[in-house]
Amino acid sequence: MSRQNRREFFKAAGLASAGLVATVTPAAASSAHLPDNAQSGMLYDATKCVGCKACMTACKRVNARPGGLAFEQAKFDQDGLWDAPEDLSGNTRTLIKLFKDTKGWSYVKYSCMHCQKPSCVSVCPVSAMTKDPVTGIVDYSKDVCIGCRYCQVACPFNIPKFQWDRTLPRIVKCDLCRNTNLKDKGIPACAETCPAGAILFGKRKDLLAEARTRLRQHPERYVPHIYGEHEIGGTNHLYLAALPFGSLGLPVLPSDAPAAFSEQIQHTIYKGFIAPIALYVSLCCIAVRNLKKGEAQPAPAVTPKKEV
Repeated sequence: MSRQNRREFFKAAGLASAGLVATVTPAAASSAHLPDNAQSGMLYDATKCVGCKACMTACKRVNARPGGLAFEQAKFDQDGLWDAPEDLSGNTRTLIKLFKDTKGWSYVKYSCMHCQKPSCVSVCPVSAMTKDPVTGIVDYSKDVCIGCRYCQVACPFNIPKFQWDRTLPRIVKCDLCRNTNLKDKGIPACAETCPAGAILFGKRKDLLAEARTRLRQHPERYVPHIYGEHEIGGTNHLYLAALPFGSLGLPVLPSDAPAAFSEQIQHTIYKGFIAPIALYVSLCCIAVRNLKKGEAQPAPAVTPKKEV
């Protein structure tokens, strides 16, 4: 390919990319976001949790249905009767951990935060991750998923997990028992089972009101902050705790939702891979055209070397 052809090639590629990206601007993505406090959520009070892990057991029992999770065989039990996972995984949606710092120790519950502006939804190119606009539940469709695992990378809480050990893997995360306990009984299994009342389920506005009441009535018991009220635009899974949330493995995050901009990109220029396919087709056409031009040009004459 000649220098001129290479210049034309990269010029065309640049123009195509610019044309695609121009459809989305930061100004269009920076629209104000106000949390929808009518959506469903959970309030976890770490000061009430006794670490019994009944929520973990209930989650697996309820969701171990056809098409759901399978029970994970634990390291220390060859019969698979006792499950003690160390982290969220392709078989574990809810996890209780124990943390300790200079101020004391505390249990903490890990599961999907069901963000108001979920990053996993914003980066999914095929809309396998979706957010119900009414309930606020962030759900996943294995029938749509292409296995790119962008959701894992995008989640600031490191929640979605991939089933690496399966022939037909899927992404696993809490869906508030949307198709199981919530559908049958109107409450997620973890909240229904918790014997200490550490997990409350309800509307976000009611949970926030309850959290503020506890902070006001017992300021000596809690860190004066409701984790999830403002983080990355707000989450529907809220926390109260006696220890700093950073000591409990929860990331320190800004109030701005980074998903606002990435959602515009993924669901406009990358929706259905239309833009990348168009770009690749354009580049292939340019390459084929240049190849034909090269074949049409006569080969340069070869001058035989004179023998000395």
